[in-house]
Amino acid sequence: MNLMEKYPDALQWGFGDLPALTDALAALVVAGKKTASCGSLAAYQQEAHKITPGSFHIILDSQAQPVCVIQIVGMRLVRFCDVTAEMAQKEGEGDLSLAYWRQAHQEFFKREGLFATDMELIYEEFRLVEVL
Repeated sequence: MNLMEKYPDALQWGFGDLPALTDALAALVVAGKKTASCGSLAAYQQEAHKITPGSFHIILDSQAQPVCVIQIVGMRLVRFCDVTAEMAQKEGEGDLSLAYWRQAHQEFFKREGLFATDMELIYEEFRLVEVL
């Protein structure tokens, strides 16, 4: 059974916006260290296919190869400035601190041309379903 037969409604995508970041974040998911992610509400609103609680997603590496499958277990709207240390830690990046999270995500959102300290984010928590 191929992936699309097993997960017929799954979206396929990769984390991050740079190849090295995409691979590093996928590896954190596979290792069980990354159980959350976020994106700007503005970018979410522009997506044709929305991420929703309960949905399955095939995570790709920088070469568009499937790495794992996740399932969204929760979503919430939060402003950048209101992200907590616990939320940052669940993203699994760097030293797991809120300070690291803020610095890395500020750089990411600036590359998207969207950064503001009060910007709204969609914060998603997920579980690892299958490593491919």
